[in-house]
Amino acid sequence: MALRKIVLEGDEVLTRKSREVEKFDKRLHDLIDDMKETMYQANGVGLAAPQVGILKRVVTIDIGDGCLELVNPEIIGAKGESEDVEGCLSVPGVYGVTVRPKEVLVIAQDRDGKEIHITATDLLARALCHEIDHLEGILFRQHVKEYVETEE
Repeated sequence: MALRKIVLEGDEVLTRKSREVEKFDKRLHDLIDDMKETMYQANGVGLAAPQVGILKRVVTIDIGDGCLELVNPEIIGAKGESEDVEGCLSVPGVYGVTVRPKEVLVIAQDRDGKEIHITATDLLARALCHEIDHLEGILFRQHVKEYVETEE
């Protein structure tokens, strides 16, 4: 495993759409392992492959319940609304109030290509929306209603 450099806002890779993963091989496993290590080192809740300069549909998320490794994730259902503060490892020091679905249904694959379904609420739903947006070239700033000051 290796730490990867987190790409910062202003790099065009963050505005591009990611490609679907078709090969579930050692290179993919290494990418996922590196992303997890990088996410934990940066004290993040989630990390998408474009944030480490790779335009592949891969995300890692850990809200404290263990790490989810999602390949080719897609939101197939959403319910309700939840307003809360978000930040992003690619936009350090910037936080804003966003509205996201309170609950989402996501279909994805694991690192070996097996299909998985996730029903998520609250923080996990927010993290899934945030990271899947990265795969579409969307930064959380596009959802911000107002920016907030926070103490770090």
